[in-house]
Amino acid sequence: MEGDVAVVVYSEGSKGFQQECQQTEDLTNGHSKLTPVLNGLPPGNGIKENGSANGSSYLRSVPISALKQNGILQSLAAGGEQTKAEEVNSELERAQQEWDALESIQPVLVEDLTPSALISFNEALQHFQTTDLGDLLRNIQPTIRRTGLAAITHFLFGPPRLHKELVEERDLVFAIAQCSLENSQPVHMRVLQTIYRKLTCTRTDCPRYGPHWENVGFQGTDPATDLRGTGFLGLMHALYLVMDPETLPLARDIYKLSQHPVQNFPFCVMSINMTRIALHALREEVLSKECNRRQQVVGVLNDFYVATFLHLYQLWKSEKKTISDSGYVLKEVELYAKKEPQADPETPRVVPTGTACRDRPAGRRLTRCRIATHLRATGSPE
Repeated sequence: MEGDVAVVVYSEGSKGFQQECQQTEDLTNGHSKLTPVLNGLPPGNGIKENGSANGSSYLRSVPISALKQNGILQSLAAGGEQTKAEEVNSELERAQQEWDALESIQPVLVEDLTPSALISFNEALQHFQTTDLGDLLRNIQPTIRRTGLAAITHFLFGPPRLHKELVEERDLVFAIAQCSLENSQPVHMRVLQTIYRKLTCTRTDCPRYGPHWENVGFQGTDPATDLRGTGFLGLMHALYLVMDPETLPLARDIYKLSQHPVQNFPFCVMSINMTRIALHALREEVLSKECNRRQQVVGVLNDFYVATFLHLYQLWKSEKKTISDSGYVLKEVELYAKKEPQADPETPRVVPTGTACRDRPAGRRLTRCRIATHLRATGSPE
């Protein structure tokens, strides 16, 4: 009696498809043969015998009608709803995460890509002259409060009092020194960008925060943290230094020295220290005589700041100072600067008494604020 006994053996294909082998045993001769079958279809139906083909090749080679008969479409349809729901949930979750991330990103407007216009010292000063600084003016201390013998001695032997018509201008200076850097003020941002671009000779604005501020001598990623002692006046003096055509070459000479591999120092922090010294001199009325003579306060203070910075530059460069000497150098410069200032007879500048110093490379006499002489001596373009 002849007959076939079919034995079905299931095995896992290379791509997860269930592969079944029908074992057909010929009872007459005792030989058996294994016929691989995929989902009830023998290899002859267009399916490759080797299990190395991927699932997509299987589906492309099998007719749709055969898939219906063997239940593949039914199984996909049955599990498709769940898979689709999981995919939708996954997409929604991913979209929510991307939306949450967008909330913390500041949009970049087209106008932000355009460099801001450089601002002059006078334009920045006019901003403060037309701004209500009443709250700041109530907290200023324009002079040192003296009592007893110190007050009498200062009255008899001290510098003359500032003329009454200059008091308002002096108070404005101290109010600016109380003003903090505000991101919401376009003038503040322009001042900051102007200083950076003039020192680094770049044409585009830089980000408000970042390590690039250390390149011009701030101590961290936010310049505002270095202005606690002098307020916005520290930036105003740096702006004056880089925007005045006469002092810009000096500013770049000082900046170049600040980048020296051995004699380096933080340029803007050092500039702020010069502003602090100038404020002390104004508060101690050391500058009152010159202010009265010139009938201005801001101009005198600017020139005194430049003179002090030039003196520090000459001292630092000629005596090969390094950052480890900064404490001593600042004390020496402050004591030197607070000597009674006098007008330089050759230039409309302010210098402390006896501030002439030797420009050693050229052998010329050089006063601290005779910038043109300094430029000729150092070979910088005027």
